[in-house]
Amino acid sequence: MFNFFKKDKPKATISTPEIMGLRLGASFEIDKLAIKLILDELVIGDFAATQIIQAVGKVDMDGTYLFRFYTDDEAWLQVICEGQPTAENVVDVKLFYYFDTLDIQNQAQWEKLLNQQIGTPTYTLDGHQYNRVWTSMGDYHNPVHMAEKTFDGKSQPSETDQFTMLFERELSDGTTESLFLSAEESLESSGNLSRCLVISTGITLSSSQITIHG
Repeated sequence: MFNFFKKDKPKATISTPEIMGLRLGASFEIDKLAIKLILDELVIGDFAATQIIQAVGKVDMDGTYLFRFYTDDEAWLQVICEGQPTAENVVDVKLFYYFDTLDIQNQAQWEKLLNQQIGTPTYTLDGHQYNRVWTSMGDYHNPVHMAEKTFDGKSQPSETDQFTMLFERELSDGTTESLFLSAEESLESSGNLSRCLVISTGITLSSSQITIHG
């Protein structure tokens, strides 16, 4: 007998990365008073104290894990773990803001970016000079590859190849502002490669400067 009343199977839920109570749909709050003295020195100038996480990315770098929580304020919070991806192994937390995204038009531009531009000893942005953090035997440092899987909870996770470099400059209170360059490459549904350079600046946060609302 045919069962005309057979129920559809429920759709499988997509498990998204989380750490320290940070997860898709959660929010966190930054203590702006704690960084009031350097706020005017930052490229971003200002930011929302409370931010809602709208997407989550994860990068596995052979024992080092990067969690990225993308917010409703055009920002992303990066949490780095060394060893197992647990709160006890968190070694760095940074809040980044997007500065610009530049399209890469052709292969020649892409190769020049990777081989000549992104890994220079210094990088100038918005009138500020940043010094490269990652060291190299020569003047030029080849970009560091990261493969990020990003989840928004609505569709299958997307994957992006990123070729990255980290810079920083010192601020008046002895802390630093970071500059993160990411040459990103992803495969579109049409089969074409999409390439761009994403420029972000950010600051390091201590445990006293961030409150997580799970």
